[in-house]
Amino acid sequence: MNDKGSIEFHLKELLEKSDLSKNKFCQRAEIQRSQLNGYLNNTITRLDTDVLIRICYALDCTITELIEYHRPNE
Repeated sequence: MNDKGSIEFHLKELLEKSDLSKNKFCQRAEIQRSQLNGYLNNTITRLDTDVLIRICYALDCTITELIEYHRPNE
């Protein structure tokens, strides 16, 4: 965590609730498996709004269900 806080993705939990396989999800969201792994491991450093839109559409979720901001020292 840095001095401004951090972002956490809840894609793993949402994907488990959806009962979609990783491959099916990647097809539906039109993302590559390497992108999926970056979101699952919280290693994404640059957000692409188009990708986020496709993820939310594929999982029928909101952006606030997908992404959480943590203040420093939380």
